[in-house]
Amino acid sequence: MTELRVSQDIAVPAERAWEAIADWESQGTWMVATKVRGTASAVGGRLEGWTGIGPLGFLDTMTVTEWEPPRRCVVEHTGHVVRGTGGFEVARLGTGGCRVTWWERVELPLGVLGKIGWLAIGPTTRLFFKVSLGRLKRVLETG
Repeated sequence: MTELRVSQDIAVPAERAWEAIADWESQGTWMVATKVRGTASAVGGRLEGWTGIGPLGFLDTMTVTEWEPPRRCVVEHTGHVVRGTGGFEVARLGTGGCRVTWWERVELPLGVLGKIGWLAIGPTTRLFFKVSLGRLKRVLETG
C-alpha cells in the first residue's frame, strides 16, 4: 500500500471549497489530466474518472464510502488500474480560509514491478496533485 497526501491553504470558507470539490464534473477545470463523471453526494454514490490525455489513460471507478460535508469525502477505487482508497478533507483555518488535503492510499499493481514503477511515477503524481490543488486555489480565490 502506498500513500500520497498533499495539502493547500485556500483563502475561502471551507463550505466554498467543499462545493468546488463535490462538484465532480467540474473537477476537470482544476484537476490535471482528469475528467470526472457522476453526481455522488452520499455514501454509495458512484463516480468515474478518466485520467490521461486523449485515448491514452485509464478509467478510475469509485464508490463513495464516507460523506461528511463540508469536511470529508472518502472513495474506494474499484477499477482495474487503481485500487485502494482516496479522499478530500477540508479543514477550517482561523483566518476564515481553509486547508484542502487530497490523499490516496493505493495498492500498486504488478507486485515488485509496481513498487519499482512507483519510484518513477510517484514524484510525478505528487507534482500533479500539487499543481491541481494550486489550480483549485486560483479558481476559488479569483472567483
